[in-house]
Amino acid sequence: MEKQPQNSRRGLAPREVPPAVGLLLVMALMNTLLYLCLDRFFIAHRQSLVDPRHCPYGHFRIGLMKNCSPWLSCEELRTEVRQLKRVGEGAVKRVFLSEWKERKVALSRLTSLEMKDDFLHGLQMLKSLQGAHVVTLLGYCEDDNTILTEYHPLGSLSNLEEILNLSKYQNVNTWQHRLQLAMDYVSIIHYLHHSPVGTRVMCDSNDLPKTLSQYLLTSNFSIVANDLDALPLVNHSSGTLVKCGHRELHGDFVAPEQLWPYGENMPFRDDLMPSYDEKIDIWKIPDISSFLLGHVEGSDMVRFHLFDIHKACKSQTPSERPTAQDILDTYQKVLDTLRDTVMSQAREML
Repeated sequence: MEKQPQNSRRGLAPREVPPAVGLLLVMALMNTLLYLCLDRFFIAHRQSLVDPRHCPYGHFRIGLMKNCSPWLSCEELRTEVRQLKRVGEGAVKRVFLSEWKERKVALSRLTSLEMKDDFLHGLQMLKSLQGAHVVTLLGYCEDDNTILTEYHPLGSLSNLEEILNLSKYQNVNTWQHRLQLAMDYVSIIHYLHHSPVGTRVMCDSNDLPKTLSQYLLTSNFSIVANDLDALPLVNHSSGTLVKCGHRELHGDFVAPEQLWPYGENMPFRDDLMPSYDEKIDIWKIPDISSFLLGHVEGSDMVRFHLFDIHKACKSQTPSERPTAQDILDTYQKVLDTLRDTVMSQAREML
């Protein structure tokens, strides 16, 4: 009988992976693990940066300052701050890039006396809400209608896509960092709803661009609230609710209770418009989070995991919407779960 070749009896010998291919595979997996470790370090670093809350009330510390300094007085603002150029303007304030003791700062000036009440309200909120979630106040002068705050060169949150498209920021243009930005935003809303001066509603948020313009993107890629000129108070115990402005609102970005409820046949009247509470902020969170998540690899996976909580945010009944803390807890759980999954898959491949 003819002898069968040995390979036929035992099956084909397994193909060997060329050493170069194996080396490349190991390097790719090591890069993945290194990236994930750096991602954890980056987020930990964000949380360990200097917090103005570490200074006593009425004091501040920015940049590499070792000690806290008292808020600058009118005289100090007039003599120590050098105005450079205008970098922004809204209905209430003009903002100028300025310099104080060789540090870049932001100097805001009242646009017109008609808006002084809003200007002073924003100043009072800045003074009352100082902390990790709000831009750092450096000084103010009511006589001159000026406010000095920390300068953030990346500008408002509306610049996010433009900034992340720059090559030097590609390392943070990931679903992990984008989800962390969404968590920053929800943390700010939670803080406003449980602030030291009661439940505050972010009223300057009638569309996405306007909402984004109220926040600044810091150099370590976190978010701080900047424009606090329209933060009315809700007090459920006394039945105090709010209305954001005195004009009719339109569109699906604002919450349904912010829309004129009496149909097109009845002209809008501010005195007939029902008031509402802080749940209008919750309605807008899915739209803002979707913008922050963008369209990078993995962002659709995050959206899928957030579908249920975002659906709850869009409940037509305000009382049925989750709290900002509920949303934040869900975001954290999704971040931890997906990150651990990626780490586990990378280890298995090794």
